[in-house]
Amino acid sequence: MTRRCELTGKLPMSGQLRSHAENSTKRVFRPNLVNVTLTSEALDRSVKVRVSAHGLRSVEHNGGLDAYLLKASLDQLSPRLQKLKRDLVKSKAAAAA
Repeated sequence: MTRRCELTGKLPMSGQLRSHAENSTKRVFRPNLVNVTLTSEALDRSVKVRVSAHGLRSVEHNGGLDAYLLKASLDQLSPRLQKLKRDLVKSKAAAAA
């Protein structure tokens, strides 16, 4: 399983450690991933996701999982969350009609 945030699509980045003598060695900057259960109020369902701490803050900032998914583009979401977003849009359209 790749170390990828399911909400934001953050991946590990590579870089270098630099010593005082300017010796360089390769290193990996990994995202801070946490296993979280988020709740969708519109679908009345909870979802377990692997999210970066930055992604979790973004969800809280936008006002919950539903609001974040409606704003997010499909290409950055994981396939599970893409399906959840499609279900959310369908339920919003059914509620409006």
